[in-house]
Amino acid sequence: MNAPTTPATPAKRPAGRGRNLELPEHLKAYKGVWVFVEHERGHVHSVSWELLGEARKLADLLGSQVGVVVLGGTDEPLEQYAAEAFTFGADKAYIVHDPVLKGYRNEPFTKGLTDLVNKYQPEILLLGATSMGRDLAGSVATTLLTGLTADCTELNIDPVSKALAATRPTFGGSLLCTIMTLAYRPQMATVRPRVLAMPRAEADRTGEVVQETLGMAEAQIVTKLLDFIPDASSNKINLPYAEVIVSGGKGMKNPENFKLLFELARVLGGEVGATRPVVQAGWVEADRQVGQTGKTVRPKLYIAAGISGAIQHRVGMESSDVIVAINTDPNAPIFDFAHYGIVGNAMQVVPALTQAFAAHLALRSKQVA
Repeated sequence: MNAPTTPATPAKRPAGRGRNLELPEHLKAYKGVWVFVEHERGHVHSVSWELLGEARKLADLLGSQVGVVVLGGTDEPLEQYAAEAFTFGADKAYIVHDPVLKGYRNEPFTKGLTDLVNKYQPEILLLGATSMGRDLAGSVATTLLTGLTADCTELNIDPVSKALAATRPTFGGSLLCTIMTLAYRPQMATVRPRVLAMPRAEADRTGEVVQETLGMAEAQIVTKLLDFIPDASSNKINLPYAEVIVSGGKGMKNPENFKLLFELARVLGGEVGATRPVVQAGWVEADRQVGQTGKTVRPKLYIAAGISGAIQHRVGMESSDVIVAINTDPNAPIFDFAHYGIVGNAMQVVPALTQAFAAHLALRSKQVA
């Protein structure tokens, strides 16, 4: 009698093995770096120009061209935006005028952008990590069945694979990881405003304009744009574009002491920022949070009072021109990347700085007069 047999258990493959990471042959034709130009009510969002500066660097490393996509209504000055894009480094502009593209809606913009990608096959597609950019990037990546790295802090080209190396914070901002989309195209990434430097415009640069059509009827679109209602408080706190920021952390001890930062910011004509624990404690509004889950800033002067310098905060402000740190702990991480460090009690140092700056600015005003 034969003994009953037990089906063999298939051997488990080690995690990550067996996955094809080679770029399929048909995707090797994808070339060029594209930037989606975000505009609203007659103005181009500055993050589009910031991305163009980075796209130019990436394209030069790859030996390819830079393209921009400009979608909008029939009466919008898209050619004017394209001409400006050329001055910031673009070589080609793909323009689509259509009545259904007047005002952002996900469905027509997703179709417009994916149709262009499928036809012209860019290798890399970059968008701003704004409300519009995040919404559009996710749906475009899903439609194209490709990868998307969101909220990047750095973009580069891997010297071995020639793939886009997109770096972003992970694990709650405690680590930085670099992600590469090796087997899919286009490689997509979003970058928050003010993470990248604004490129210098070259007024005499020109490029090629390619006009395309959308071919989508209003009846096909579920979402309807009824009206535009501006946020009445949108201009009250504008951290990303402040030239001077005075930020505070839990080292300020209590919300009463935060008044010292507001006074210093007032004297310097700047804004007040804060760390996540301060915002969570209710000391200041959420719009003042600087860091991975808050705003990214690039001021000329960033004063950090009572801030330890954890990576969650660092990624939001380390591109500032000058960083001045004030902390009682000489070993605080913020001193590793600050340009100037003051080891001391912020409640004593900040009022002294306020007085010194006020005196200096008053003297300078008299000299000018």
